[in-house]
Amino acid sequence: MHVLSAAEMQACDRATSERFRVPSIDLMRAAGAAVAAMARETFPHARRITVVCGRGNNGGDGMMAARLLAAAGLEVTTILLGSPTDLKGDAAVAWQELASPQHGLIHVVNAAEELARRNDALAADLIVDAVLGTGFKPPMKGLALAALEWVKPSQAPILAVDLPSGWPADELAATVDTQVVPADAVVTFTVPKPAHVFGQLTRRWNQPIVVAPIGSPEGAIVSALGIDWAGSAHALTETPRAAGAHKGNFGHVLVVGGSVGKSGAPGMAGLAAIRAGAGLVTAAVPAPVLPMVAAVAPELMTHSLLATPAGRISAENLAPELLAELTKGMTVLAIGPGLGQSPETTKFTTGLLSNTKIPAVIDADALNILAAKPVLLSKLAKGRTLVLTPHPGEMARLAGTTTTEVQANRLEMARGFARRVGVTLVLKGARTIVAHPDGRVAVNTSGNPGMAKGGSGDVLTGLVAGLLAQSPDEPARAVEAAVYLHGLAADFAAHNDDEHTLLATDTLRHLSQAFRFRSGGRNGYVWLQGGLACRSSPRD
Repeated sequence: MHVLSAAEMQACDRATSERFRVPSIDLMRAAGAAVAAMARETFPHARRITVVCGRGNNGGDGMMAARLLAAAGLEVTTILLGSPTDLKGDAAVAWQELASPQHGLIHVVNAAEELARRNDALAADLIVDAVLGTGFKPPMKGLALAALEWVKPSQAPILAVDLPSGWPADELAATVDTQVVPADAVVTFTVPKPAHVFGQLTRRWNQPIVVAPIGSPEGAIVSALGIDWAGSAHALTETPRAAGAHKGNFGHVLVVGGSVGKSGAPGMAGLAAIRAGAGLVTAAVPAPVLPMVAAVAPELMTHSLLATPAGRISAENLAPELLAELTKGMTVLAIGPGLGQSPETTKFTTGLLSNTKIPAVIDADALNILAAKPVLLSKLAKGRTLVLTPHPGEMARLAGTTTTEVQANRLEMARGFARRVGVTLVLKGARTIVAHPDGRVAVNTSGNPGMAKGGSGDVLTGLVAGLLAQSPDEPARAVEAAVYLHGLAADFAAHNDDEHTLLATDTLRHLSQAFRFRSGGRNGYVWLQGGLACRSSPRD
């Protein structure tokens, strides 16, 4: 699913009407129906609903929704900010359909002080924010700003139409420092805009952000942003396996890492690769930690590596016969978890990567080793799939900058590095970014704060390697799917238990639920966020 800018979305709407002959009023009616359905599905106990409408198309969507909700027997109050005589185009049609005959209570507010006379409307079960949408440019002012202040004291949940009023559609930051109407759910139309995938639009991470189709054909959805939603890659995992399949069909992952005191990391990565569906997984670790890693799961094979006196991987393992034995038959290499950065281990890591051409997932200490060798990293990326999975601190070391700079410009930092070095880069964090060598970027919207614990990165490394082993011809989608599934499994874990107690390995217990989850709902919605709390079953 492409992400479109505000201008591109407006072009999409024009093309839908002009090229594909879909009347714009039909789009508005479909948007209103989507809002009404979202209100009833997400807030099923809401009987009294207040819809606050601006005078543009966003307000028109709200008026269409108000009419449908009133027709369904709910107690609906519509508040129009401004005179109906100022309405134009489709919004004027929406007003006519709402007001003639009148559906529910309707109040026209022409001045900020008049809102105080409508405080009874704040005692609703749900407020629909249809004031400002994709076309908004800051700052918020006039009646829109007055409506924000009026709504603030209400205890009712708020459903935002398109975007929370005051949030710029093209904003790439997680938060904004301008006035914004709070939201407990968001429903947008056709495709997401940048704010939908980058922004923390709702009050809590598990509240819904939904994309609803309203009739725009694929041919009208054109974007030059080069940004997609990572969740679309989930489709890669939905094809049933052939009845006659065997383990050799799904690749062999080699996990290299571990040291004394850090035996858990390669064990978690190996277990994640198995859970992701790889046919075989071998964890190659220093001999002193092999018993601990072998105990993680009986399905995980192990390979003993020569160790230094300190219990780290020795450079002696680079002997040609040992290296050949280590890499024979391997489909994907995952290196870094628990590795350490001793001189011996550094020599082994660079030697292993330089003497193999199999696809590689590089994480943790292996990233830090390569950060000091940028020329080598560029050479390693030539002629192979190379996936780097840094957190912001590791990204800063790779790019030779600061963590603050990375976080201030995550999109272009990831995109520029991936394109320049020729790697696929997974910049971890809230709204993980997957940047590809060709400049394309996918943004992930699954995941929660409970993942901010040791071991999460090791699990992700294994998931990426496991899916790459199964889909070597579609590496971009495999990486995106792994990132999405990782966050989604953690969402299931937090939803069923608690985000505070969430462990990295808990995500693996819920990975099957993530695999079976379908982001498309009954109404054709795509759930970017919050689908677990609002849907009764993983296949709903």
